[in-house]
Amino acid sequence: MGNDGRLNVPDNPIIPFIEGDGTGVDIWNASVRVFDAAVEKAYGGNKKISWMEVYAGEKPFSLFRDKMGDKAWLPDETVEAFREFIVGIKGPLTTPIGGGIRSLNVALRHLLDLYVCLRPVRWFQGVPSPVKKPEDVDVVIFRENCEDIYAGIEWMSGTPECDKVKNFLINEMGVSKIRFPDSSSIGIKPISRQGSERLIRAAIEYALDHKRRSVTLVHKGNIMKFTEGAFKDWGYRLATSEFRDRIVTERESWIIDNQDRNPGLGIEENARMIDPGFEMMSPGQKDDICVEVEAALALIPTHGAGRWKKLLMIKDTIADIMMQQVLTRAKEFDVVATMNLEGDFLSDALAAQVGGIGIAPGANINYITGHAIFEATHGTAPKYANLDKVNPGSVILSGVMMLEYLGWQQAADMITRAIDRTIGQKRVTYDFERMMDGATLLSCSGFADAVIQNM
Repeated sequence: MGNDGRLNVPDNPIIPFIEGDGTGVDIWNASVRVFDAAVEKAYGGNKKISWMEVYAGEKPFSLFRDKMGDKAWLPDETVEAFREFIVGIKGPLTTPIGGGIRSLNVALRHLLDLYVCLRPVRWFQGVPSPVKKPEDVDVVIFRENCEDIYAGIEWMSGTPECDKVKNFLINEMGVSKIRFPDSSSIGIKPISRQGSERLIRAAIEYALDHKRRSVTLVHKGNIMKFTEGAFKDWGYRLATSEFRDRIVTERESWIIDNQDRNPGLGIEENARMIDPGFEMMSPGQKDDICVEVEAALALIPTHGAGRWKKLLMIKDTIADIMMQQVLTRAKEFDVVATMNLEGDFLSDALAAQVGGIGIAPGANINYITGHAIFEATHGTAPKYANLDKVNPGSVILSGVMMLEYLGWQQAADMITRAIDRTIGQKRVTYDFERMMDGATLLSCSGFADAVIQNM
């Protein structure tokens, strides 16, 4: 990383890769040809990636389990390679059955503190979709990777540890909301200010750099007020303190717009317009709303007269409402910042609207250290292994994200346009061919050939 916080990328970087389990071998072999062809065509041989295979999953476990035991699933050398070379890419990995590692993907994220799961979701012309307007979906999800349920803090019902936690909660903390304490397992979801702020900061900086319209904080703070509600509050506080001249909150925009339209509007009148239930509030609640109005009105010299419309909008929504609205009005969402569980649901739900996770790219990034691993977002699909059949789109598009991250935009754009053209020609793998009229069925490697031809 340079002093400006940007990667210093040589013309011949070494990039570690994990080919993946199951269909990973077929997918990687197809994808790497696309990457190399794009870099060659874009830069005429002046840039080239040196690929270095590292091992995780079934391949090293089958070779080294007698010597390494469970550590063979994810050798230390693999983690160190990603740490040393900063940027890497991987195919799908199996989740070990039993043993000490729940998920190899999660382990890599935690060991390298890759706190952002970045999932851009957009539609390619011609991809079969279950919704009427898949073209309305163009959302970039920033999902927190290290806290919430991914911390994995839980105890099984019937164990001494679980009983100890329950006794503490009930007898010492006065918790009375555990409906069936004798048979309940217990889990804890930590959500910190530091973890929330670094994720939301990354989302806002991305939105500003890419000239996006808005950042939506997605949460369930109406129920979990001190974890998910705090995530929302910390997000607004960070946005208004660190990015004040470049953002406006949604409620501020309402207040300023009301005043722009009617300069003589009083503070309480404006408060009634943004909160229809104002008259039913307690005196203290009314005071809080009026203070909010006054603070927004103080922004009029910089944000008034419609100037707020050119700024990045910061807003929030409840998670369950969001799940409905991405179907009914997807255009309203641009960049999303959310915690782990909501991000998990939203990523796959949005991917389904644009053709499924088979072409959904993903990345796990630490924007402070620069470390990043780009990855397939789907599973290993072992029944299709070595059949040269499955769609390599997820890894290819993850590679596009990787090239963008390296600053090799020309090569990235070349692949994106070629994929768009190939799908538009209805030259696709079996998952799309069976849902498209007049399509030409291609193998995994055949799709890569077609993409390269269309560069």
